[in-house]
Amino acid sequence: PYHIGKPAFRQRMLSTRAADNLVIVAYLNAVGGQDELVFDGHSMVFDQRGELIYRGKQFEEEFILIDLDLDAVFMGRLHDPRRRQEVFYFSEEDFRRVIIHERALSRQRAFMGYKEPVKPVKDEEEVYKALVLGTRDYVRKNGFSSVLIGLSGGIDSSLVAAIAVDALGKDRVRGVFMPSEYTSRESAEDARELARNLNIRMFEIPISKIFSTYLDSLSDLFKDTEPGVAEENIQARIRGNLLMALSNKFGWLVLTTGNKSEMSVGYATLYGDMAGGFAVIKDVPKTMVYRLAEWRNQKAGFSLIPERVLYKEPSAELKPDQKDTDTLPPYEVLDPILKAYVEEDRSFEEIINLGCEVECAEKVVRMIDRSEY
Repeated sequence: PYHIGKPAFRQRMLSTRAADNLVIVAYLNAVGGQDELVFDGHSMVFDQRGELIYRGKQFEEEFILIDLDLDAVFMGRLHDPRRRQEVFYFSEEDFRRVIIHERALSRQRAFMGYKEPVKPVKDEEEVYKALVLGTRDYVRKNGFSSVLIGLSGGIDSSLVAAIAVDALGKDRVRGVFMPSEYTSRESAEDARELARNLNIRMFEIPISKIFSTYLDSLSDLFKDTEPGVAEENIQARIRGNLLMALSNKFGWLVLTTGNKSEMSVGYATLYGDMAGGFAVIKDVPKTMVYRLAEWRNQKAGFSLIPERVLYKEPSAELKPDQKDTDTLPPYEVLDPILKAYVEEDRSFEEIINLGCEVECAEKVVRMIDRSEY
């Protein structure tokens, strides 16, 4: 299955095996999404020296037909003391000839040369295409025709909406904007602009009255306490309930919008913004989210995702003047720690040696461990 950096690793490994054994290696990979896995294609063929003969398309099915120079393999083994005896070990009777087409017997046996391999793409394009393919196959294979996304006017939901439209088409994507008293004017403008740019239908359902009803119902139990995380999470769960109500009523699959950075440290709400059928960017760090959004805008040739979304300070907007940095380190600091601790399984001492501040690293590690369940 695909992960970022896998194609380069795969190519090095297969090249080495081909050269070590003086054989032609044909590597065939599936294309498509299967639950949380994405298979990226990029099938490859290497000659007996480990040199790349051909690399197929990535994230696309392709029929590859290659004329192989088997005489070069024979000569290479003949001149290699390690393999020389193997050249004479097998007789023609040891092999079964498979004729694909009778006309192949009359073809000239001269080697025709190789065509140019498909060139690899940049990380941002590669990751974006993986997300599009994974989303498209997950939705279709599970029998859904349309999806629903809670649009906040922030970077995460904007990117998920763009991916969904690229994967399924604009007519199969709906958005719902659910403002509260803490939602900024800028967020409302950005959510509406995004919906216009993507040409998707967006509903608006204010949640302030529903939130007030919750607080009234809980007033006796919450008496003499200060507002805090509980009140913030009620708003997220109201939104989650509304999304699931629309999903149940109309059969739309809810796409959640949490990224890897926030999910890893518990900066998300169970049964709130985590509620849904498929988490599109659950394995994408926040810094990569910004890079993907910028790449998608460059590809579009205009600010498909509103430019302000890429530059305004991230906020959950669940209390007055809230910023993500009130709770988390800057994402430029957080993401390298997450990679070292979660993906590379490095010790705390190794993380400190990477240049992270002790207090910050301790806080992040505690948040990850506490949120692991």
